[in-house]
This record gives sequence, structure tokens and C-alpha cells, in this order.
Amino acid sequence: MSADQQIQVRLDDTDRKILSLLQEDATLSLDEVAARVGASKTPVWNRIRKLREAGVIKAEVAILDADSLGLEACFFVLIRTAEHDPEWAQRFLSAVRKRPEVLEAHRLAGDIDYILKVRVRNARAYDRFYQALISEVRIHNVTALLSMEEIKATTALPLG
Repeated sequence: MSADQQIQVRLDDTDRKILSLLQEDATLSLDEVAARVGASKTPVWNRIRKLREAGVIKAEVAILDADSLGLEACFFVLIRTAEHDPEWAQRFLSAVRKRPEVLEAHRLAGDIDYILKVRVRNARAYDRFYQALISEVRIHNVTALLSMEEIKATTALPLG
């Protein structure tokens, strides 16, 4: 289902409580989730199942510590292109999607066409990424910004 085709799901307070708990710790047992939302296990399990089927819960993953894995450099890469034809866009998307260093990629409105969040070991590793990217797809202008400090990072969506 594409973003254009997604239907907004109506959530009640119990659904929001369940989702907030799972966003914080998806390893909580069904007993623990049920106890914290003040419901019994079967209705909570049915709600979680329905939220998965509706695509509200997309995945349950382990969030790893990049620094512990030696991926100490985070770059935000601003890309301007002079090309906007579908063939170029497809090549660009393909190049970006196959690179594990790219954690996020967004198409933007305004002066910058795309922004990438890239996680690598160091500046030399970023340069290898950059050289590989520009060898695959023509890019008008690239600006790389090194994050000096991560002030906030979360995967939790505001459910308020």
C-alpha cells in the first residue's frame, strides 16, 4: 500500500496506550502490556493483531547503538539536482536504497531536492560512499554536514 493509499486508522485511548508501551519496549510480554493498560490479555492481543494487520505496527526491531559498532560519523547530505526526469529519479532512488549507510532519505520541497542521513565509521568512509554515489548518478550539488552531537533521536511517534 503506498503512502497515498494508506487509510488513517482510528485509535482509542487503549490503542494509544498499547502503542506507546510497544514503542518504548516491544519486548514487553503480553501479560505486562495488558496489566499496564488495565485490560485482559485476549482483548489486548486482538488489538495488537488488528494494529499489525492495519499496518499501524509496521515492524518490531532491535535498535542498535551505532557508536558501539564503530559507526561514529553521522552525516546529513543535502542534494541538489538539475535533473528531474523519471529515469534519473529511478537511478537515484535505486542507488540510495541499496546503500546500507543511508538510514533515511527524504525528497524535499524548497532549494534542496533530497536529504540523506548517512551513518559511517569516519570521514574516509563517507568519502567512499560519496564517490560511489556520484559514480552511479549525476548530482548537481552535494553538501555534507557532519553531526557533532546527537541531541535527540527517537523512533517513537507522538500519539497524544
